[in-house]
Amino acid sequence: MSYITKPKVHHPSMAKNELGLTRRDYEGSMSTLCAGCGHDSVTAAIILAFWELSIPPHRVAKLSGIGCSSKTPTYFLKEAHGFNSVHGRMPALATGANAANRDLIYIGISGDGDSLSIGLGQLCHAIRRNVNLLYVLENNGVYGLTKGQFSAAADRGSTAKRGEANQQEAIDGALLALTLGATFVARTFSGDKEQLVPILKAGIKHRGFAFIDVISPCVTFNDHDGSTKSYEYTREHLHSAVEVDFVPLRKEITLPRDAGSTPTVMLHDGSTVRFRRLDADYDPSNRDAAYAYLRQHQRQGEVVTGLLYVAPDSEDMHAQNRTVARPLTQVPYEELVPGAEALERLQARWR
Repeated sequence: MSYITKPKVHHPSMAKNELGLTRRDYEGSMSTLCAGCGHDSVTAAIILAFWELSIPPHRVAKLSGIGCSSKTPTYFLKEAHGFNSVHGRMPALATGANAANRDLIYIGISGDGDSLSIGLGQLCHAIRRNVNLLYVLENNGVYGLTKGQFSAAADRGSTAKRGEANQQEAIDGALLALTLGATFVARTFSGDKEQLVPILKAGIKHRGFAFIDVISPCVTFNDHDGSTKSYEYTREHLHSAVEVDFVPLRKEITLPRDAGSTPTVMLHDGSTVRFRRLDADYDPSNRDAAYAYLRQHQRQGEVVTGLLYVAPDSEDMHAQNRTVARPLTQVPYEELVPGAEALERLQARWR
C-alpha cells in the first residue's frame, strides 16, 4: 500500500459537485503501480463517478483482496471506510459488512487472480446472494505481483512475455456472472473513459450485485504481441454492445414524438446529451440473449463492452431475507440479544 499523500492545495477554479467538493476530495494516496498501468485509469474513473454522483466519501466502504488490483482502493476516496482482506476473501467480508450496515455504499476491487482462482467460490456466493455491492474486476490476465504467470482469465493460445503459450481454457468473468444470476453485468476497457464512467455510475446506483469486468492491461508483464489483454489487442477488438449513458433517478425527462433520430436532451444539471436511436436488436434485460451474444462475438475474436445485462426487478440480499430497515450497527444490544426466553419462543415456532 502507498501512504504518500498528495498536496492538499486545490486550485480555486476547480469545479465542485453538489456537496461543494472537488475531484481532489475523492482522491487517495499516490499510486505505486507501474506507470501506464490500466488500474490507475480505473481509479481515475472511480473518482470521477463518485464525484459526479455527489456521494459523500464517508458514506462509502471500499474492500479488496490481494494483488495489484487490490492496492488500488488506497488511491481513491481517502475519507472512505476501507478493509484489505486476505487473498480471495473480499466477497465474504463485503457480505458480512453489508449485512451489518446496509446504509453504506460498498465497492469491492479485485483482480482476475484474486477473483477467478483462489476467490472463485467466494465470488460465486456473493453473486448468488445478490449482495448490494459494486464489484470491479480489474482483468489483466496475469499475476502482476508475482512476475507475470498466467491467471485463470488468460485466453487459451495467448502468450506470456517470455514466449510460452497458455494451454488452458479461460474463465470468463462476465459469462460466469450471467450464469450465476448476477443482476447487473458489464464489461468495459480501462482506456475507454467515456464508457467506463457511466457504467460505474450505473453500477453504484444498482440495487444488488453489480459485476463489472474491466480489461485493464498490465504494461509490465502482459502488454506485448500475443497477449489478448494488451492495449493494442483490446482497442482493435472492442465491440460495443450498446451506447452507454447514465442519468440519476430524478423527475422523468421525456421527448416529443417528433424528436428525430438524434434528439438533444437537457439533463437536470443543465448539461445536454445527444442520443442516437438504436435498433432494438440488443436487449440487456434478456439474460439468455446476453449470454449468447457474448459467446457469439467471443468466437469472432471480439471483446464485447457495455452494459450486458441488468435485472429490472433485482432484490438484494436484505430484500430477500426481509431484514430490518435499520442497520444492525444501530440496533441496541438489548434488541439484538433479547435473551433466552425470546430464543425459546422463536424455537417453539419451528417445532
